[in-house]
Amino acid sequence: MSRFTKKKKEHIGLSPFALVFRGMKKTDKILLRAMDFDLEDVHELEVTSTEQLQTLTKSRKLTWLNIDGLDNVDLMENLARIFKIENNILSDVMNPSVRPKVEELENGIFITIKMLQYNDDNLTVENLSLIIADNTLISFQEQPGLTFEPIRDRIRKHKNKIRTSGSDYLAFALLDVVVDNYIYVIGLLGDKIESLEDEMTSDPSKDLLESINAYKRELNFLRKHIKPAREMILALAKLESEYIHDENHIHFRELQDNINEASELSDSYREILYDQLNIYHSSMSTKLNEIMRVLTVFSVIFIPLTFIVGVYGTNFENLPEVHWQHGYFLMWGVMLLTTLAMLWFFKRKKWF
Repeated sequence: MSRFTKKKKEHIGLSPFALVFRGMKKTDKILLRAMDFDLEDVHELEVTSTEQLQTLTKSRKLTWLNIDGLDNVDLMENLARIFKIENNILSDVMNPSVRPKVEELENGIFITIKMLQYNDDNLTVENLSLIIADNTLISFQEQPGLTFEPIRDRIRKHKNKIRTSGSDYLAFALLDVVVDNYIYVIGLLGDKIESLEDEMTSDPSKDLLESINAYKRELNFLRKHIKPAREMILALAKLESEYIHDENHIHFRELQDNINEASELSDSYREILYDQLNIYHSSMSTKLNEIMRVLTVFSVIFIPLTFIVGVYGTNFENLPEVHWQHGYFLMWGVMLLTTLAMLWFFKRKKWF
């Protein structure tokens, strides 16, 4: 299936309120992890029951609930009931191909964005959805992963702003990791793109062209997700909502600067690839011209030689030089002198 379009035929026409998993790959096990914390204390647990979810809603601390896996309909229905989340929002959560966006709700803010990973020369994408509410942040990931472990470590080890600045600052911290990953992935791909420059002038082979085209595909795939993410973050930075505290607006503006950097980097490497492609074609054209010039020189040299051989290969009886005792050697001498004279002339003209 195309990397740019991921829609199953059976999902066409479904209600936007239908809680149906619309992704390509289901999770082996749904994992719910919660962190309940304030400045003095951090409590972590793996949620396994509805009762634990209801307990989290009554907490006066800041609660971060992370769900790994989007294909459990019963779980989504419980979340909708317990946290008062609208079905159309959870329907978007269960649709990994939904476009990055920010939407203000009656009791919070809904955000969705793509997370990118570059492992073993393979670029993968995963959807991340966030629901920001009073003292609660709910994050939804397609697959389990370690992407947000640095944030968990900050919460565990440091009694600082991340513990006291609310769910909106915690959402910023997660989005900052996602955007930093954009820059990191572009940097890895950029290193590979820049490494092609030495090959451009030394040996522009067919493999080089395949590499350029492969990196073009990867970069286009990156840009497909970075551009909508940039639009979403620009909208988020301008959003006036009671769920984003005034003192945290500056952080979302910083996030805007970071996504602009990622977008500009992707554009720069795209231009580099197009320049490399032009250089490749120019190098190949130059190489072909060199070959044609050599072949042309040989062709031009053999034109008078062919003429001489043709004259003495005719079947006329009265051909004076044919009866000369040393005529054969004389013919070779004329041909050799003609060749040397033409080579001297071409060299003087700097044609080769």
